Order: sequence, then C-alpha cells, then structure tokens
Amino acid sequence: MTTPSTPPTAPAPSGPPPGCPAHRLYGPEAEADPTGLYEKLRAEHGSVAPVLVHGDLPAWLVLGHRENLDVARTPSRFSRDPRHWGDMREGNVPPDHPLTPMTAWQPVCHFVDGEEHKRLRQAVTDSLERFDRRGVRRYVKRFADQLIDDFAETSRADLITDFAEPLPMLVMTQLVGAPDSYGPRLVEAARDMLRGTATAVTSNEYVTAVLRELVERKRAVPGRDFTSWLLEHSAALSDEEAVEHLRLVLIAAFESTANLIANTLRMVLTDRRFRANLSGGHMTLPDALEQVLWDEPPFTTILGRWATGDTRLGGREIRAGDMLLLGLAAGNVDPEIRPDLTLPVHGNRSHLAFSSGPHECPGQDIGRAIADTGIDTLLSRLPDLELAVLEGELRRRSSLMSRQLVALPVTFTPRGATGTTPAPVTGTGPSQPLPQAVVPPVRPAPVQDGPGRRRPWWSRLLGRR
Repeated sequence: MTTPSTPPTAPAPSGPPPGCPAHRLYGPEAEADPTGLYEKLRAEHGSVAPVLVHGDLPAWLVLGHRENLDVARTPSRFSRDPRHWGDMREGNVPPDHPLTPMTAWQPVCHFVDGEEHKRLRQAVTDSLERFDRRGVRRYVKRFADQLIDDFAETSRADLITDFAEPLPMLVMTQLVGAPDSYGPRLVEAARDMLRGTATAVTSNEYVTAVLRELVERKRAVPGRDFTSWLLEHSAALSDEEAVEHLRLVLIAAFESTANLIANTLRMVLTDRRFRANLSGGHMTLPDALEQVLWDEPPFTTILGRWATGDTRLGGREIRAGDMLLLGLAAGNVDPEIRPDLTLPVHGNRSHLAFSSGPHECPGQDIGRAIADTGIDTLLSRLPDLELAVLEGELRRRSSLMSRQLVALPVTFTPRGATGTTPAPVTGTGPSQPLPQAVVPPVRPAPVQDGPGRRRPWWSRLLGRR
C-alpha cells in the first residue's frame, strides 16, 4: 500500500462500477432539497451511495454515522491526500474545475497524513491555543456590538448579511493579524470559493494573494497574532505552508461559524420545540448550539477522502483512487443512532459537525465562542427580535458542501448604539493595542417591563429570570 507522501502514479479506474445508478450532488434537485436527496440515497443504497460531483465525476457519499467515523478515523485506508484521486491523475479535473480550490494538493495539514500531518497540525493547534479564550469572547462582543450599532436604530435588519456573515470574518481577520479593511472582500471571496462557482478559482487566487502579503509582513514585523505564532513555531513552516494554513483556518472558520450563527438564530426565531424546551428551563444557548450542530451542521458534506487501496465500506466495493465525501448532515440523522429526531440531544457532542479522527476541526472551540458570544450579545441588545416574514418564506442556497440561509429578516424595537470600539485579543503575554475606530457614545434605550409588555421569551435562554 502506498503512503500519503508517495501517492500512486499509475492510472487506475475510479468511482462506482459501470451501471451503478448515481445521483448528482449538484444541479436543481440537489440544491432544492439536499436533505431529501440524502434520504432518497439512503433508501436506495444504504449507508454508502454512488454519486456524481461537478463535471459528472464519480464519488461515494457516506451516509451512515458509523461509516463516516470509519472513514474519518482510518487514514491508512482513506487518505486526505488528493493525489490519490484516480480522476485527478487521469487528467479529468482541469485547473479551472469548480472543485480545484478544494482538491488541488497543497502543503497543508488537511492534505497530508502521518508524521507530516502531525508536524503541520501541531503548529496550528499550538498557535490557536495561545489565545486567551476570555479575551476572544470580549473581542467578539465588541465586534458584535459594532455590527448591531449599524442597524439598532432602524427597527429592521437581515441577520445574515448584517450579522452572521461579517462577524466571524471580522474576528478571524483580526486574530490572524490582518487589517480591518481585509474583512468585507474576504467574506465575498470565501463564500464564492465554497459555492464552487465559475469564479471560485479567481476568488481562491485573491485570498491566497492577500495571505501571502500578510505572511511577508509578519516575517518582517511579527506581532501577537496567529500568523506570527505560526511563523515562530518550532515546526519551521515555510512561507507557502504558512499561507495555506492561514487560508485553511480563515475560510473554514468563516463558513462554519457564519452558518452556525445563522442556523441557531433561525431556530431561536422559529422552532416551537425550542420554545417549549426553553419555557420549561430545559435548554440554554450552548444547548441550542449543539442541537443545531446535530440538526443543521455548518458543512453538510466534507470533500473528500480517497481510497488508498481496494476496500469495503457499508457493503460497497471501494476501489483504489475512489473519492469519498463525508456526509456530515446525513450521518447526524442516521436512523441507526437517532431513530426519533424529535428528541433533544442536549450535552451530546458525538455529532459529525466538526468531523472526527486526526483531521477533526482544530478551531471548533473558537467557532463556538464566536457563535455563543455573538448570539448572546444580539439577543441581549435586541430582546424583542421577531421574524419579519413567514417561516415558509425563508430561502436557502445549497452547494456541494453546505446549505446557507439567503436572508433572515427581523424586526425589533429601535435602540441606541453602544459606542463600543474593538479591543485587542492577546495571547499569553502583554496585550498590544490594535487601531480603534471611535464611535460617539449613545445611551441605549431602556427596556421596560410592565402590564402592557411581556418580558422577552428568550430572557430564559440567557439566564435572565
């Protein structure tokens, strides 16, 4: 068997055998109802189903919870190195293919296994651990307040474009030590990349160029930020390795956290089960986040794993070079582990939202902190938020890897701005102040309880009795 560092070079057939029916994971059917497609595939094929990705390239979608864990935890059988991909070796994946930004091999920890993976991942995890978690939460609150200030006096907002999408990138841009001005364009480029659009390659090139410039600057003038800590680490990352790991952390954190915030806010505003559990004191905001990670994980699928040799999975014959997609959303609702989806899963973190095994998401705690603190700040500032449209009017946009709310319009009682400014996030040593934008302070309008006004129902969520 070959190793990830020396992938096979001889062409090999890949994908399901001829005649095996396969559904497209792109196009109108998949985009309209991906959850329904997953269940259709499960009914037809069981825990592992033959599918087609962009360009009708064959792959296997892993639908079972146990099978997903098997693939994620055994890199000796299912490598993260895309150089194993038979279709890539045969020239079926051109440079301008929509999946190229996510499958072209780079010197980054999620594309290697074994000792090289340990070296690169250790640099990422050690650098992430240098952040003071309380400092990160304070920083998230400052940015959340800034975003809320922009619409607090208007009585209306779209919680996707005005809050859920910009908040993670604003925070992560600062964590990596980049200027504030990088944030808005990076949000646009990151979303375009992950949708696998016709311009995904161009967006990827933009992100890479921005991060290359950042690495050059931090080599010359290091600071107390993730980029500088990566470069200082004993793993001795090259500039190219540093750029690719920054890209990985920035893009993954943006997409996963933005979707987690959006999906949790939608549940807060619309889910009767949530309201019932809340009114009975059975659910808190951290509980709500975990419920969303089960029911609507930020990434619906993860691309991909590649078989290092002929093997079996879920009763299917998988051949060397085949691509597999981890079906996180499908695995989380596998009837083998969740026969009754109406039952809450409080305190249970065995979901697949952050994958598993050696490539499990290393920044999940920071993502939870951004979502938890951001949502808490929003509900504290605007406690009478209400959905501005019927729940059935909410629309979603689907791609191969995720499904996002297009908009989440809300109404609320107008309130004044806080006059907050962003505060520095520090590591283990003395803080270094970042440039601050001065906003004239405005006293928030008080929220009164009285005979004609009920206390906001989600005050229980925030522990305010």
